[in-house]
Amino acid sequence: MVAETKLYDALSVSPSASQEEIKKAYRKAALKHHPDKNKDNPSAGEKFKEVSQAYEILSDPEKRKAYDRYGLDFLLRGGGEAPSGGGGGMPGGGFGGMPSGFGGMPGMGGGGTRSFHFSTGGGPGGGAGGFSFSNPENVFADFFKQGGAGMGDDDDIFAQFAGGGGSRGGSGGRSKFWESGGGRRRAPTPEVTTVEKPLPLSLEELFNGVHKKMKIKRKTYDDGSGKRKVEDKILDMDILPGYKAGTKIKFKGVGDQEEGGTQDLHFIVQEKPHDIFKREDDNLRMYVDLDLKEALTGWTRTIPTIDGKKFTLSKGGPTGPGFTETYPHQGMPNSKKSKQRGDMIVEVRVKFPTSLTLAQKTHLKEIL
Repeated sequence: MVAETKLYDALSVSPSASQEEIKKAYRKAALKHHPDKNKDNPSAGEKFKEVSQAYEILSDPEKRKAYDRYGLDFLLRGGGEAPSGGGGGMPGGGFGGMPSGFGGMPGMGGGGTRSFHFSTGGGPGGGAGGFSFSNPENVFADFFKQGGAGMGDDDDIFAQFAGGGGSRGGSGGRSKFWESGGGRRRAPTPEVTTVEKPLPLSLEELFNGVHKKMKIKRKTYDDGSGKRKVEDKILDMDILPGYKAGTKIKFKGVGDQEEGGTQDLHFIVQEKPHDIFKREDDNLRMYVDLDLKEALTGWTRTIPTIDGKKFTLSKGGPTGPGFTETYPHQGMPNSKKSKQRGDMIVEVRVKFPTSLTLAQKTHLKEIL
């Protein structure tokens, strides 16, 4: 028989529950009612506080023993005479918020003198006087840092959920959730992570524009069980004509679910190498390779464009290395000015022979 069941009721467990059952019940309830997961439900914050306070006492064997015998009021007072009846919650939300700490608690019940001492001095719930609950967010973070109810492979994930590590997009941002009774904000909640993924595209796709469907896998929490699950999601994106390498296509709240919310996902455009063209901002450059004879005596080439047209380029010679011919408005479109295009630049490269015979040298000297 226990003095009261309020804390057990908060976690939906019986007074005979094992420590493992209490851990699992807290894990499920804390994930379900976390304020950052229920931004449009103010009552979830109070429920989150209640389950965290219940877990803080019931997970500590000494605190649980004293609570079972004498109730919550007795703990919050820090001892003294044992109450004649069951304890109750304190006003102001949650189960209470008295000055922190446990001291020795003599005079506990008939049949002799008993003393309990809890080692909470100097911590979030320690000091002189009565016990006060720790910041619910700290209880939550410590729980998952210590293994999150022994759920195996998910432990590392939950350590990150509780602020224990992992790559995040900054450490700023504050929760709207306040510490009970103290008027102090909890430690800043990490901002939602932004995940960046490459999006390789051909030059033709960037010239014409293209619609893409991307299938991603995202990790979320099941609302019923609180367990981690993986689901598929299809993202639709439009690649506008003229997009450049480094352009970001942004999706908000479509990635993995974590403490601050759901990850944002950014796809970063990458240009695949092209067989003919090299992009230079909105211009396209291509090269024509000539041997020395062509460069000196004349040459003709068919020049393709990115959109499939063809031009004939001829020179009677001589043509020097680095010679260029520019075709206006045959380059890439401008993504911000759809009717504007860059130029196509054709540059000549001359291949010189690596060796000449004596007779060839003599002949060249005679004709040049």
